[in-house]
Amino acid sequence: METLTREQLEDRLVALHQAALDLVEETTLESLLEKIAVAAMEQAQARYAAVGVLDEQGKLVQFIPVGMTPEEIEQVDHWPEGKGLLGVLVESRESIRLADLTKDPRSAGFPPGHPPMVSFLGVPIRQRDRTLGRIYLTDKLGGGEFSEHDQQIIEMLAAFAGVAIANARLYHGLRERDKTLTRRNENLALLNDLASTLATSTDIDQILERTLSQVVEYLQLAAGEIFLRPEDGRSVNLAMHRGQALPALWARTSYRLSEGMVGATARDSQTRIIDVASPEGQEAGLHPSVYEAGLHQVICMPLNGRRGIIGVLCAGPAPDHPLDDEDMQFLSTISSWAGTAIENVSLSMQGRRLAILEERQRFGMDLHDGVIQSIYAVGLTLEHARLLLGEDPETARQRIDQAVEDLNKTIRDIRAYILDLRPRQFHDETLIDGIQRLVQEFRANTLINVNLQGPPGDLGLAEAPAVALFHICQEALANVAKHARAKNVDVVLWKTNDRVLLEIHDDGRGFDTNKVRMTIGHGLSNMQTRAFNVGGEVDVSSEPGQGTTVLAWVPFINEG
Repeated sequence: METLTREQLEDRLVALHQAALDLVEETTLESLLEKIAVAAMEQAQARYAAVGVLDEQGKLVQFIPVGMTPEEIEQVDHWPEGKGLLGVLVESRESIRLADLTKDPRSAGFPPGHPPMVSFLGVPIRQRDRTLGRIYLTDKLGGGEFSEHDQQIIEMLAAFAGVAIANARLYHGLRERDKTLTRRNENLALLNDLASTLATSTDIDQILERTLSQVVEYLQLAAGEIFLRPEDGRSVNLAMHRGQALPALWARTSYRLSEGMVGATARDSQTRIIDVASPEGQEAGLHPSVYEAGLHQVICMPLNGRRGIIGVLCAGPAPDHPLDDEDMQFLSTISSWAGTAIENVSLSMQGRRLAILEERQRFGMDLHDGVIQSIYAVGLTLEHARLLLGEDPETARQRIDQAVEDLNKTIRDIRAYILDLRPRQFHDETLIDGIQRLVQEFRANTLINVNLQGPPGDLGLAEAPAVALFHICQEALANVAKHARAKNVDVVLWKTNDRVLLEIHDDGRGFDTNKVRMTIGHGLSNMQTRAFNVGGEVDVSSEPGQGTTVLAWVPFINEG
């Protein structure tokens, strides 16, 4: 056994202490493993050294050699794979020291190109009860075998190495977590900024531009494209392309549902990742520039809305910037938000179109109930004046003067209607006053007897339901004048706790309500629409020869 002097032992311990300090300061695992191998080689005076690292399952995953020249390293076909003595060491918790490893029956030999080695020392690197790796030393300088002192020194070094490797792995894990958190924060910041645009924008082109530009820039894509599904839902068409590296991702700009990768994604709403180099990728219908640029993948991701798929987002990662799981999650989130935003804008546009149609209907209803009825009343007045010309010229003149005054009021109404698209038939009156004016005009123009009953003063009804009842009364009286051939009309207005009701009954010729409902007139339709719009209803009852009754009610909504 080799005998060391006190001075030699102190020198080795000092050197070991310094090597241990160097190991603990190192945080990069690759560099740390090389330092461990160099320190072991120097401490044991070996020609060659190596450090092997195990994974969680105890499999050899890293092998760092030192002592070999670059030319020798190039000659090695492959590094040891954990067979033979290395396999025994992996399974063993003890050190192995051999004078000649080639004579050990457990030896599996060397890989092709590996230099010959004789003496051997293998020491496990452990932390607590877990084996992290092994230190391998071969060929003691000066010949002979490794001593027991060498083994003790390397075992102490292995103990320090175990702590250093665990710390380096912990540091690496913390750095990776920090990178992940930083990246997620960047993703969230970008998503928040993008969400603000998507939530407030009412322009689909702006949504597409912002979404695609952000995705291409942030993920460093070679190109990105968005295909949208039109209202007929039978195809998807290219709506926008971004990316200067490629003129296009796909050879075509339109695909029917289920046609090609884009159409299939639009059909089943499933993300597709196309391997460009695979047979599938060669037949996928990609643009020739995709192959020329050397892209590895093209991704098709659905743009989903609440009511179904809106379109497809296509991404072409640059060859040197492949997308990882975080990138795919980011892309999926943006696709989902963009799909919802596009759908919201589409629904808003549909809502505006519907509002325009409803407004046109209201315009027609207001013109019919307001201006046209007023002109019709003037016509009745003039017709009555014509009948009186021969019998009572003075009364006829008064009727003509009245018609002129009414026409002037109608002109003012038309002017007001043009200015704010709202007829002003309620001339700062209460509901009962307005109906009283209608009754007076009706009685004067038709000579039909009208009996009006209603509470005096203001009912306190809000403007909208009051205007609705006013126009319903106006329409009902106009229908009596045009169709009923009545002699008497009763108009009754009253209020309950929660409703205001209006009844107009005439003793005219009546009609078959079933037949009229099949070809409902504009006037009856307007009455029903006006009541419905303020939460009320209109009921029309009539029989041939029995007159007609119009009963309308609106909820009592106080104008305060």
